[in-house]
Amino acid sequence: MKDNNQVGRGTLALNKVKTYFAKPYHVILVLMGIVVTFSTIAPIVAIMQDTLKIHAGTIDAYLAKKASGYTFVNYVDLFTSKLAKINLWNPLLNTVLLAIGTCIVAILFGGIVAFLVTRTNLAFRKYISSIFIFPYIMPQWTLAVVWQNLFNSNAVTGTSNGLLASLFGINMPLWWCKGLFPSLMVLGMHYAPFAYILIGGIFKNMDANLEEAATILDTPKAKIMTRITLPMVKPAILSTVLLVFGSAMGSYPVPHYLGLSTLSTKYFEMNAKYTGEASILAIIMMVFGVAIMLLNQISLTSRKNYTTVTGKSGQISKINLGHAGKYVIAVILVILTFFTSIFPIISFAFETFLPNPGDYSFLYTGDLSNLTTKWWTTSENVTENGMYGQMGMLYNPTIWRAYGGTLLVSVMCALFAGSIGTLIGYAVSKERRGKLASYVNSMAFLPYLMPSVAVGVAFFVLFSGEKFNLYNTYTLLIITGTVKYIPFASRSALNSMLQLSGEIEEAAIIQDIPWIKRMTRIIIPIQKTSIISGFLLPFMTCLRELSLFMLLCVQGFILSTTLDYFDEMGLYAFSSGINLILIITILIFNALVNKATGASLDSGIGG
Repeated sequence: MKDNNQVGRGTLALNKVKTYFAKPYHVILVLMGIVVTFSTIAPIVAIMQDTLKIHAGTIDAYLAKKASGYTFVNYVDLFTSKLAKINLWNPLLNTVLLAIGTCIVAILFGGIVAFLVTRTNLAFRKYISSIFIFPYIMPQWTLAVVWQNLFNSNAVTGTSNGLLASLFGINMPLWWCKGLFPSLMVLGMHYAPFAYILIGGIFKNMDANLEEAATILDTPKAKIMTRITLPMVKPAILSTVLLVFGSAMGSYPVPHYLGLSTLSTKYFEMNAKYTGEASILAIIMMVFGVAIMLLNQISLTSRKNYTTVTGKSGQISKINLGHAGKYVIAVILVILTFFTSIFPIISFAFETFLPNPGDYSFLYTGDLSNLTTKWWTTSENVTENGMYGQMGMLYNPTIWRAYGGTLLVSVMCALFAGSIGTLIGYAVSKERRGKLASYVNSMAFLPYLMPSVAVGVAFFVLFSGEKFNLYNTYTLLIITGTVKYIPFASRSALNSMLQLSGEIEEAAIIQDIPWIKRMTRIIIPIQKTSIISGFLLPFMTCLRELSLFMLLCVQGFILSTTLDYFDEMGLYAFSSGINLILIITILIFNALVNKATGASLDSGIGG
């Protein structure tokens, strides 16, 4: 009798397991849970271990009076020493203010432009939509360099005069040229496309019936905006905060160029001599990111379910800006996007033809005779004329080998990260109140919250030993990039899946249509633009990634590390040329994807 009871309980448990795994999204959650656990926990453990480890030849070895082993001396020294204010508290305050300010600028700038493009009769919408994503296409430090070139002056910053000081004699104050304000403005403009893509996608796909019903009931416009429209875009705003806050916390190039001491710049400064304490800074950045993620998770589980794509309505009434208003606002945006999108490209191009990069004296004299093509067309190893034994960029084998490597890594990272992220977004949206879904969503996003350098260090430690020696291989770069970029695709997919009415897939299930067919024939086509964005974002980010890969491969392996190498050599024309090559490559691929699928980064919004 006892055996029969045990058999009955075993059969019941087996049936429960079979029932659970009969739903495809449960299978996805379990498999993705295993993948993200191993790929995320290992780097975190490596960094935490590094905070306690004694590194031979560094300050922690001197303080611990041991050459190896583990100690808490790194924590004690970082938090309590005389240098704690310089090494920890000031950078921590600057980092928090930078992250918050960047989020505000990005959401306001990107959200307002998204609203104007999708919900009003603004002129030149297609042009503005296409050009608006340029700042994110370009490397992060691009706008910082442009800010310096525009506003620096010898009288205030002690550097060469920028365009305003040279042409008009205007010397901007120091707080405008260096520090927190320019850093958050530059980073905010750089990440505004995040807000534009996520918020604009929801504005574009929003069901008009709700707003139309409110209008019929004579509800004021302001109330419609605050009670109906904004709650619908709340998921996109929260996702933007997550993406931008995590990026700003770990941003190194912009604060470095604009003279702001943050946790990330301190990480680089301290990593050589204070290795263990530098890793503690990385842990602190992660803690802030996790806190923001938990707040978002609470909002996700308690959120009302706003279904905005039902297949019933596609008409959205556009707000009339007036005959003059639609052109005035458009001209303002065109001028603004010129300086954030087109001017940097022109600047890069000029740099590659100047005999002395950075010297724009020909603009004042009008003498163009000194412009040169040597940086592009020199076909021999030349030691004079500042070439340092390098061939011109068109003939330089190092650059073209690195270009091929960059394309390989970027395409593979986009495919893997995009596919895994899309599956995670689908599964989490189906089971969003479940504990496993919450865990998978959190763990998949966690690598994004870690500074890129910290992730690179962790994977370097994990895969440069005797057992798993993958150092300086494309395999290691692809693994690291995939883990780091899964959040791009998962957040984009989750956003779009939360809009999708469950009735659509339920109708297919009633017709006994297999899951793969439901995904490929129904779900993916409906949310094609958002899903493809989840593939394009990792691709574009990987093309110009430096901090993540700089410890994993040597120069000449991919373009970003090669660019950094030429910068260190003083070949600024080469680094400008590589920037130009990267931007043109991204534009070409975006155009090809747009032509082939009808979707690009901005195509679902109005581009």
